[in-house]
Amino acid sequence: MRVFTNPYGSDALWFDNLVTSTGVAVAYDPAVTAFTDSKPFCGNRELLGCNWVASEPNGLCRSCAMTRIAPDPSIQDAIPHWAKAESAKRWTLDNLARWGWFSTCDSGPSPVFHMLAEGALPITMGHSQGVVTISVAEGDPILLTMRREALFEPYRTMLGHLRHEMSHVLWWRLSVREDFLNAFRSEFGDERLDYGEALKAYYDHGPPSQWEHEYLTNYAASHPHEDWAETVAHLLHLTDIADSFVAGGLSASQLPSADWDPYAEADAERLIHTAAALAVGVNHVNRAMGLSDLYPFVLSERARRKLHFAHQWLRYGPQQLL
Repeated sequence: MRVFTNPYGSDALWFDNLVTSTGVAVAYDPAVTAFTDSKPFCGNRELLGCNWVASEPNGLCRSCAMTRIAPDPSIQDAIPHWAKAESAKRWTLDNLARWGWFSTCDSGPSPVFHMLAEGALPITMGHSQGVVTISVAEGDPILLTMRREALFEPYRTMLGHLRHEMSHVLWWRLSVREDFLNAFRSEFGDERLDYGEALKAYYDHGPPSQWEHEYLTNYAASHPHEDWAETVAHLLHLTDIADSFVAGGLSASQLPSADWDPYAEADAERLIHTAAALAVGVNHVNRAMGLSDLYPFVLSERARRKLHFAHQWLRYGPQQLL
C-alpha cells in the first residue's frame, strides 16, 4: 500500500487516516488516489470509520455501496466487527484497482457483499456469481485466533478473507474467456469437479500427503476453485508486501530500484522473488520481538508457476474482457 501526500502539511498520510496530524478532516478519493477535504465524505464515516469520499447517489463511497446486506446491529459487537471488515474491503479494492479491477474505469460488474454477524450459528464465508458473503464476527481477535488454530490457517485474517473471496470474483469475471478457462484447467485442474463432494472429502480426510509440493496452502488442495483463490490471494499478499516496503522508504539489496512499483512489474518471477526475499527479512525482524512470521509460507516451483499464471491474467486488468 502506498503512503500518501498530505495536502495540508509536510507529513505523510496513511491509507486509513481520517484526519491529518493537525486535525484537518480528510477522506481518500480512490478515483484520483489522493486525500482531500473538498468532497463529501462517505455516509458511513461516523458509523464505521469509513475514510473514503462519497461517490454514489445514496451518499456512500464506492466500497460501502457494494455492501447490500449489513449485519444485524442487535448482535453484540456487530458494528465494530463490520467496521473491520469494511476496512479490509477498502484495502483490497484499492490493491486491485492498481491493475484496473473494480476501479472507476472498470465497466464490468462489481462484487456485491453480504456482511453478516453471527448469532447462534456460524456464518460460512463464500462467493457465488459475484456475491461475496463475509462473517464479520472474525473481527473478534479471540474468535479469529481460535479458528486460525483449529483450521491450521496461519494467515487467517480479515484482509486474507477479503483477498481470497475477491479472487473468486476475479475468476468469475475472467471465466467469460474460453482461452482463460482452457489455460486455467491445464494449470489448476477442472473446476467442474463437484465442489460440494470435493470440500466434503477435504474436511473428512484432509489434504493429500506432500501437498506442499503442489499447493500454497492445504486448503488450496481441496478444489481447483480454492487453489485459484489461494494463489491469487497470495499474489496480492506478496505484491502488497513489496509495495508497502518501498512506500515506507525502506531499502534492500533485493529491490530492482529505489522507485520500483511492484504493481507495474511485468516480470512475474522478479516480483515473486523480490517479494519473497523481503518477506524473509521481515520474518527475521518479527522473530526479534517473539512474533509470528509475517509470511509463513514456502513457495514450491509448482506454486510459483501458478502465481505466474495468476499474474499474467490479473495485471492486464478488465480491459482484456472487452
